[in-house]
Amino acid sequence: MADAVETVREFCELMVKRDAEALRPFFTEDAVYQNCGMEGTYGVDDIVANLAGQFEMFPDSYEYVVKNLAADGDVVLTERLDMIRTPSGVQGVPVMGAFVLRGGKIARWHDYWDTALPGVERIVFASSNHVIGFYKQSERIDAQVPVRPDGLYGLSKCFGENLSRLYFDRYGIETVCLRIGSSFPQPKDRRMLSTFLSYDDLTELVRVSLFTPRVGHTIVYGVSDNSSKWWDNSGAAHLGFRPRDSADRERDRIEKLPPLAPDDPAGVYQGGAFVHAGPFED
Repeated sequence: MADAVETVREFCELMVKRDAEALRPFFTEDAVYQNCGMEGTYGVDDIVANLAGQFEMFPDSYEYVVKNLAADGDVVLTERLDMIRTPSGVQGVPVMGAFVLRGGKIARWHDYWDTALPGVERIVFASSNHVIGFYKQSERIDAQVPVRPDGLYGLSKCFGENLSRLYFDRYGIETVCLRIGSSFPQPKDRRMLSTFLSYDDLTELVRVSLFTPRVGHTIVYGVSDNSSKWWDNSGAAHLGFRPRDSADRERDRIEKLPPLAPDDPAGVYQGGAFVHAGPFED
């Protein structure tokens, strides 16, 4: 491919075509895409799938308008307006994108969103089930229970939820906080029989979070229609989220896997392995 600046500029210009496969050649095989505040996407296949999901959510308008661009070798910064259609019409969302190239292809892509500017009416925040990870798996909880984060990651998501509450109370910016369960192509272990969230259900959850007329400040658990349920979403019923997938179709396979020891915290608490993950002080 061409030099770093031309590569990133061409990449941004192609967004308007909403063709995820056309963007595949721009990435290294081990590329990382990070929408800051959300979990990272690793590897070109998952990045392409992520972009395809975004294009599906915004079928009428999706365009990167580059306002300024700066580069230092293989590092390229873009000041952009990402044009998407919202309930109020097509709007430009201010974004600073950082691209790191290797061998002429994008190896790392981080986007930082500016939501404090006039005209921003709603935020969909990728929170996590790890804000309540120290509740036991035997408990059924709703979004009104006190947070019980299971680590620093969960603690950071608690901060994000509280910050969005402040921005709603002070500035009137609506927010839907998605306490995402385990979003994978299929469940991997016994815990995911309760926390599994399919990609299609995640896409639908984001869609209703964006387009429901009035949401105020809403917290919703991102989980598919699994028969094993830890979380009560009745407080977010106004979103009209109706998951269609379920971990149950993989239950027979999962239940053949060796169970955790009865005293393993990962099998006791909703946060799973996060409850005994570091860092710890010496």
